[in-house]
Amino acid sequence: MPKRLLAVLLLLSLPLLASCGLIDYYFLPPPDDTAQELYETGMEYMKDKRYSSAAESFLKLKDRYPFSPLTPQAEIALGDAYFLDSKFMEALDAYREFENLHPSSPQIPYVLFQMGLSNLNQFRTIDLRQDNVKEALEIFYRLEESYPNTEFSEAVKQNIFKCRKILAEHEIFVADFYWRTSKFGAAWHRYLYVLENYADVVEFKDYVRKRAEYSYFEYQKVLSEEERERVQWTWKRLLKWL
Repeated sequence: MPKRLLAVLLLLSLPLLASCGLIDYYFLPPPDDTAQELYETGMEYMKDKRYSSAAESFLKLKDRYPFSPLTPQAEIALGDAYFLDSKFMEALDAYREFENLHPSSPQIPYVLFQMGLSNLNQFRTIDLRQDNVKEALEIFYRLEESYPNTEFSEAVKQNIFKCRKILAEHEIFVADFYWRTSKFGAAWHRYLYVLENYADVVEFKDYVRKRAEYSYFEYQKVLSEEERERVQWTWKRLLKWL
């Protein structure tokens, strides 16, 4: 083929080649980010405190690359993004999922600690049900028993006491309600429960004991002789123990 004809054919094909490139650019989807790119993007968002954007990156990594070596790290980072964004229910779900998927991971102590905090941070007021605080306490007990020598040990002890104090205050709130409504039997049993189960929360001990004594004497007035003896024995046993 003459060189001049070859040059002409090449010139004529350039617009076609260019148009194919334009078609690819405008109509073909862009290539997916790699697992590494998604993870690094998520961590950059975390540094910038853009936690919602970070969570989106980590979720994409989980969905697109479930078997990537980076996926377990992204699962924990997802929980951290929710936690730092004060989305404690979502954080709890993310940490719990990690625990279920990777029960032998060396990151389990950290994940359990964060699960406990995610529950504890859902506490609002004493007058409500304290299911999250109870769950937090169970997790902290489990962490203390199963992983006694971790970097979280001291913080776990502090949070155990914090949970127990909240639960004691809740029981006292209920007992005080019975007291105010002159339901002295129910009040006495509730105060008794606090004395028996939260003796370590000493700041409430004198208050609860005095209320328990008054409730006990008022409660006796409506009891039969047999019931009075039974209740008296219980009260004497507790006083001796205290």
